[in-house]
Amino acid sequence: MNPLLDQLKPYPFERLRQLLADTKPTHQYEQPINLSIGEPKHATPPIIKEAIIANLNGLASYPATKGSLALRTTIAQWIARRYDIDTPNPDTQVLPCLGSREALFSFIQTLLTGEQDSIVVCPNPFYQIYEGASYLGGATPYFVNASLDHPFTHEWESIPESVWQKTQLLIVCSPDNPTGRVVSLAEWQYLFELSDKYNFVIASDECYSEIYFDQKPLGILQAATLCGRSDYHRMICFSSLSKRSNVPGMRSGFVAGDEKLIKPFLLYRTYHGSAMSDVVAAASIVAWQDEEHVKQNRILYQEKFKHVFPILKPVLDVTMPEASFYLWAGTPIADTDFVKALYEHANVTLLPGSFLSRENTAGINPGKNRVRIALVAPIEECIEGAKRIAQFVKTMKIG
Repeated sequence: MNPLLDQLKPYPFERLRQLLADTKPTHQYEQPINLSIGEPKHATPPIIKEAIIANLNGLASYPATKGSLALRTTIAQWIARRYDIDTPNPDTQVLPCLGSREALFSFIQTLLTGEQDSIVVCPNPFYQIYEGASYLGGATPYFVNASLDHPFTHEWESIPESVWQKTQLLIVCSPDNPTGRVVSLAEWQYLFELSDKYNFVIASDECYSEIYFDQKPLGILQAATLCGRSDYHRMICFSSLSKRSNVPGMRSGFVAGDEKLIKPFLLYRTYHGSAMSDVVAAASIVAWQDEEHVKQNRILYQEKFKHVFPILKPVLDVTMPEASFYLWAGTPIADTDFVKALYEHANVTLLPGSFLSRENTAGINPGKNRVRIALVAPIEECIEGAKRIAQFVKTMKIG
């Protein structure tokens, strides 16, 4: 077997399963409430279902790896509308993919050279795909902590030049999972200048871009345009319909950016076998063209935060995110102990923050004593879960 597989760590939800394996929840609360997994639970829009049914004949054909021109054009036009920029070239700057997770993993494999001591700079906490793909590509992830205080800015300035000199890829998640923070234009400009200086690629994971509160999150292609970098040199973004349109099972997204990165990535995908079904492609076109269901989806999340945040604010160290559907909350005791006790006494499942993070070179794990709360369940469940958490904190004995 590939020896690099030995570097992969158990996935956070496997660790959570192990943490709770010997714990039984109280009979006081018979209904379990799971707020640990970031899986959208809102209903899939009827127009998407109808498009799937209407295009089932697409099952009879092998799909093209590059995808149809109609889909690529639709995605390019959506990018232009959403970010108020010129339309990317659908032939050279856009590729459909099977969700952002698949594309992130395979792009990292395409990009990395396998050179000894090569580095992928990752945010910390982070989406586990970044770490696993880096190891399997022969590189070492270098974790950059989010500050321990709101607004959880990443400490890019702390990275020594010796690390930047070996960096082949910088991964940014904006809006961030789990903090909900959005990268500012000034921060993007700083990262662009570092990319110029050290010749690394920037990959922006933007799958939460359409779940926000007051202001549309800035994307890397938009930031690049505002900084006079409309060729997107050494930049690529990843997006998905999963959260935007409540179709996580459809596995549909896109990559867009530097055509010099897109071209070899297409070659890799041709061998990799990552072609989107014509059925999914037809439904994706309908989804990207419609914004009304996205607005309604956003309102549902806004309502959840409106009700849940005031319940949790008095009992936990928690602030409103700029975007996404997570709360990144501080805990009064160790995060793993808190999650285990909460499950036992309130039948509510959260994800320990330390499972989403690693100790950096200074020995600091920014997820320690924090939990991720995913507000994806129906609003009634989210409110009930918040009430149970608040009651648990008020009655728990610390020390």
